[in-house]
Amino acid sequence: MKITLLAIGKTDDKNLQTLIAAYTRRLKHYVPFSFELIPDIKNVKNLSETLQKQAEGEAILKRLQNADILILLDENGKQFSSVGFSHFLQKKMNSGLKNLVLVIGGPYGFSDEIYKRANGKISLSKMTFSHQMVRLFVVEQLYRGFTILKNEPYHHR
Repeated sequence: MKITLLAIGKTDDKNLQTLIAAYTRRLKHYVPFSFELIPDIKNVKNLSETLQKQAEGEAILKRLQNADILILLDENGKQFSSVGFSHFLQKKMNSGLKNLVLVIGGPYGFSDEIYKRANGKISLSKMTFSHQMVRLFVVEQLYRGFTILKNEPYHHR
């Protein structure tokens, strides 16, 4: 199984970029992984919230294949413990899935089309995090999940 993390817009903070890159390198020891950025939508000041979500949704849909399983990072999604998330990953791998796509949306969330296409939603917390921080948290939790599955000590440090 391959895992793809899609996010709208670039990460401006160099410290976050460094940490995301470090966990991405670590994660690649366990699973084929790619972190792909979808460029910010142009002229958002001239777009309503709905139109911005639609434009972002179209950009996300262009990146997907029909067989991809799409999981949205969404405040109303299912919450997992780290061990529970590792079991979620194991179930996806056992199912013969080719590509698991996790998506971090833009500032207003997702369009109706993306919600319809999604196969599930995950929430990292009841708290709200910046979209920049969520990128790091997702990559770190993916890495943690695989170390749990391999019985490696990272989870207990």
